[in-house]
Amino acid sequence: MTDSAPLAARAIGSYAKGCLAGGEALPTDGANWQVMRLSRNRNWGHPELVQFLKDLSNDAPSLGWRGLLVGDLAQPRGGPMLSGHASHQIGLDADIWLTEMPDRRLTAKEREEISAISMLKGPLDVKDADRSVDPRKWTDSRARLIRRAASDKRVARIFVSPTIKKALCEFETGKDRSWLRTVRPWWGHHYHFHVRLTCPKDSSGCKNQNPPPPGDGCGKELTYWLSDEPWVPKKPEDPNKKPKVVKKRPMALSALPKSCKTVLAAQ
Repeated sequence: MTDSAPLAARAIGSYAKGCLAGGEALPTDGANWQVMRLSRNRNWGHPELVQFLKDLSNDAPSLGWRGLLVGDLAQPRGGPMLSGHASHQIGLDADIWLTEMPDRRLTAKEREEISAISMLKGPLDVKDADRSVDPRKWTDSRARLIRRAASDKRVARIFVSPTIKKALCEFETGKDRSWLRTVRPWWGHHYHFHVRLTCPKDSSGCKNQNPPPPGDGCGKELTYWLSDEPWVPKKPEDPNKKPKVVKKRPMALSALPKSCKTVLAAQ
């Protein structure tokens, strides 16, 4: 489907198993944002997500950030994607690059070919690695942008690399550290941050995640993420045994909420 379902706006199902009715396209260009990878046609979201991105982009210059380079939101009618994401299915997820918008409009070709910049100092899967951000790339303006996003009441979670979570924990020296609870360490996410909104009030059948654990998330959980345990491959018991390859099957329509059939069939 190349266009949204002409129905009332509604996020249906869960973030990794659902669809989107009445999706709205984030315009490819705004005063303080530009959409990347236009060929994917993944700049669709629930109107609340589109409004959130516009609000965040409007605040960006006051945070020392020229504007947003926006990656994937959702497909026009949501649902599972053939590549790139397990979630982003109900129009409430968005990837925002940690690369600042340039002071000019990028061409269509540049939007396909330019790569986002990793904030990592080095590889994570090496024993005793320094799992930190690169101080030559990471800036307080990036931290301020993420703090602004995480402080928005519409936001359920923000996913970042554990290295970035560490930098944010060190960045916040004020008394209010409540926003850090929303920022969760996760695999990847060292070149963008992933914003996830809570289910809008008008979206019956939309399933929120459980709230994040109490606290700022800067303690034992983060210590684990920064250790060798999650990253350094363990030696196999039998070095001659070939690892089992599990092929991932595309998610079938029957696995989605029943309402998604109506969304796909809407003309």
